[in-house]
Order: sequence, then C-alpha cells, then structure tokens
Amino acid sequence: MTSYLLHPPSHLPPATALQHSQQAPGILENSAGSLSPSLIQSLLGAPETAELWTTYENLLLSCLRTGDDQAAHQCLGRLVNRFGDKHERIQALIGLVKEAEAPDRGTLEAILEEYDQTLRETPTNISIAKRRVGLLKSMNRIPDAILALTGLLDFCPTDAESWAELSDLYFSQGLYAQAIFALEEVVVLQPNAWNIHARLGELLYIAGKSGAQGTSPKQLNESLKRFSRSIELCDDYLRGYYGLKLVTTLLLQQPPNTKSSSSEADDLAPPTVATIQKLDAKATEKLAEIARRSSAQEPGWQGYDADEVAAVKELLAASSSTGEK
Repeated sequence: MTSYLLHPPSHLPPATALQHSQQAPGILENSAGSLSPSLIQSLLGAPETAELWTTYENLLLSCLRTGDDQAAHQCLGRLVNRFGDKHERIQALIGLVKEAEAPDRGTLEAILEEYDQTLRETPTNISIAKRRVGLLKSMNRIPDAILALTGLLDFCPTDAESWAELSDLYFSQGLYAQAIFALEEVVVLQPNAWNIHARLGELLYIAGKSGAQGTSPKQLNESLKRFSRSIELCDDYLRGYYGLKLVTTLLLQQPPNTKSSSSEADDLAPPTVATIQKLDAKATEKLAEIARRSSAQEPGWQGYDADEVAAVKELLAASSSTGEK
C-alpha cells in the first residue's frame, strides 16, 4: 500500500483506490504531526517531505474516484496552502476537483472556458493543457481533443504520454494509420517499454486484419515483430504472448505469398512459415504456463489480471479445438 500511495501505477485498480480512500481520515489526521505505528502514517508525520505531498496528491485522486469529496478537498487544501493556487500542477488538481463535482454539462463548459482563459494568459501551462484534453475527451468531443493534443505536441514533441493518448484517440475514431504513427513516436521515446511494443502490435494486428482489401501481410508481419520484441523485453508479459498467438494463428491461415517485387525491398524479409510455427508454439507453451501457474496461485505468478487469464484459457481452448479438427 505504501508504494502505491508514493508511486502509483498509471491505472490504479478500483479496489486499491477504494482502500486508499478508506485510509484517508486516518492519514489526514496523523499527518498533522502525531506519531503512529503505521509505516505510512509515521512517514507522513515528517513535515516537508516529497513523499508527503505525493501522498496527498495520490490520495486526492483516489478519493475523487470513490466519491469522498470531503477528504479530497482536505488533501487539495493542504496542497494549495503549501504551493499556492498559481502552481501549474495545483491548478490542474483544482480543475480536476471541479470537474468531478460538476452537476451538468453547462458547468463543464464553464470549466473548459476557465482552462482556455488560463492558456491564453499562460500558453506554456502544460498541466492545464493536458487537463483540457482530458475534459474534452470526457465530454465526448474527440475531434477537439485530438486537435488540442496535436497542438500540445507541436509545443512539446517529446511527451510520450501525450503521444500515447493521441494514439488512443485516433484508434477510437477508426483512424488506424494515425494511431500507429502516434504510437511509433512513443516507441522512439521509450524503446524498451515492452507494453508499448505490444500495444503497437495490437494496432498493427487490428489494422492488418480489417483492411478494406482484406488482410495486409505487411502489417501482420510488422505486428509479429512488435509482439516478439515485447516478450523479448519481458519474458512473462501475458499481453505480448497473447498477441503473438493471435497473429501467428492468423498468419498460418494465410496462403503463402509467392509474389515478390523490387519495390518491396523492405528492411527485413517476411518470416518463414517454419519461423511462424516456432513462434506459435512458443506463445502456446508460455500462455499455458501462465494460465496454469497463475490459477494455482504459485509464488511469483499471482500478479496477472483474472480476466486476462480467463481470456488466455478461452484462446487456448479454441486453438486446441481448431487443431483437433
């Protein structure tokens, strides 16, 4: 729990957020300076530590998610008292609290106008610019959110988080080529992020199998490479192996491509059928191991999402049934 409050993951599980918000009264009370046997609360008793303010911010986010507005305001108040309401990050948190409490769309439009006014006064306020994108997305104004993000990236082209969000927005609109391009920018900025390689593999797989002119072998082959890179970087990454199994299954169902042209002298030749079969067997073996050992709650195999493990079992069952026929 301590590590989550100090360094939360990008997508905090709902159950963990609820646990955090339930701790809020005790944490807020003990952070005033009294000592406590709790490790978290003892830590919070130390004034002016970076961990203290990080914990307040993360606690605020968890409280907003669970509807504890009173505790969220207490956290926000302490942050404002320390850093002032002109601090860019604090301004974004103030806006986020307003958004969470907004009773109707009209109020959200008014908050959006406040963001616009702030950006007119301070165009370089990245925190508010991102909050504005988030608000546009929540209001289902996706084209406006895309336009806002592209403007932000013109100003700050090395922001991997914004490129990833832009990719998701493009994907939600069925703009696969643009979504792939945006995520490729994330790979350039974070070349060792196995989850990003796998996500790029997913986009290429979806685009490759749903083209207007049928499947695209080139995109499927590139998807295969991305999934392979993902599991090379993280040997136990379920989504990487799951995607690899999907794409190898589809490639093995395609008729062999005997055509070749000088115009397709790409970086690397497409993988051979034998290579695809080996990768398919590797993915099948690893997914079966993950499903078996995770379900048995073996030490070191307990961090997988239950729904993802269930999906793995369904995929393996379907693959086995198809193979028997």
